[in-house]
Amino acid sequence: MIYKLNKLKAEGGRIGVGVIGCGAMGVGVAYQCARAPAMDLVFVADVDETAAQRAITATGKKPLRITDPSSLPARVAFEETYLIVGPTEFILEALKNSDIQAMAECSNRVYEAYLYCEAAIANKAHVILMNAEVDLILGTALAHQAKKQGVVITSDAGDQHGVLATMADEIMLWGFKIVQAGNMKGFLNRYGNSESSRVWAEKQKLSLVQTVSYTDGTKMNIEQALIGNYLGLTPTKPGMEGPKCADIREVLEKFDFEKYNGEGRVDYTVGVPWPGGGVYIVGESHDDQQHFLLDYYKVSHKRPYYLFFRPYHLCHLETPRAIAQAYFDARPVIAPPLGRKTNDVYAYAKTDLAPGTVIHHAIGGDEIYGLVNATAKAEADQNVPVAWFESLEGKYATVNVAKAKDEPLRWADVTIPDTKFHRLLKEQQALVG
Repeated sequence: MIYKLNKLKAEGGRIGVGVIGCGAMGVGVAYQCARAPAMDLVFVADVDETAAQRAITATGKKPLRITDPSSLPARVAFEETYLIVGPTEFILEALKNSDIQAMAECSNRVYEAYLYCEAAIANKAHVILMNAEVDLILGTALAHQAKKQGVVITSDAGDQHGVLATMADEIMLWGFKIVQAGNMKGFLNRYGNSESSRVWAEKQKLSLVQTVSYTDGTKMNIEQALIGNYLGLTPTKPGMEGPKCADIREVLEKFDFEKYNGEGRVDYTVGVPWPGGGVYIVGESHDDQQHFLLDYYKVSHKRPYYLFFRPYHLCHLETPRAIAQAYFDARPVIAPPLGRKTNDVYAYAKTDLAPGTVIHHAIGGDEIYGLVNATAKAEADQNVPVAWFESLEGKYATVNVAKAKDEPLRWADVTIPDTKFHRLLKEQQALVG
């Protein structure tokens, strides 16, 4: 890919990139795109002035403040970047008039992120989703729009599910069957809330809601749903198994792959001191010659199962590859499914919930956490995806009956508001049948 970028640069070409959402990841993506060969950071955008300014400062570029989003001035210098700050409608108008070939969506919102992606696609720009939430929740609707416009919508290359997808492509090329795609989770507390997560969020300069979603595992379950949908893998149970491991090579002992009955699975490990983080894949091969050579290469195995792992994922550092892959090859890292999802993430009570309890946050809140499950099984049980608890227009879902801690929330248990977002979810359902 670097050859193609360098060639484009030598020919005087460039890939114009816009970044929306200037939290920790958005700042990193802006920084990286400003330095990648043949990539021109056209704009950064956020509803928050301080966040957007922080991103510009990180890039070292001169900000050009946009005051009229309906008429963006012509690009005048590579050293300059447009600074777009304002409400969602202001950013949307600017996006419709921008000259970009790719947009990285890095916000921590769902409905607003959908609108940004929709506008970028309508403007025939490729869309890279650092935002895993909108990827899972509304990716299918966006994938249908991208197909009509002839552009790519893709998961980011540097998030766990993106790294797993790249690994899986290679491992399947080697002739292995994917038995398990796994996430190394450093810490998990399904009951983590805004109070217990506040100090860590402030220390790491992260959104509190996002930090809660990392702590309670909802974000990780979303990521595993995405890679599961891509590879056709499902969890063995809601939320997966998630054993503790002192060493990632213990995966071969901690899981009983024979019980998978030939089905590929998603799962994770908790608290792995070595290598400390990353992702892994267990592949299956019954070939004697393959075994001889892999044993020689010192690949960990419990024949016929072989462990491949990557001890890191570098988020923003890897985003330019997803952009270049979309631009040059029209190929996503992971494309949202055009049809029904294999997996989704479903809501469970984080604490005892009394009748009338308001669900303030679908993802990263104090009332519920999310667990990945096979869609067919969860639908049969009438479980509610976490997406339906998103609030908009000041309207929130409420619980109708008492729910004990760790119980799943079912459709009969809740009242879902009628908002533009919820009508969009219904339209997406109708799209896939």
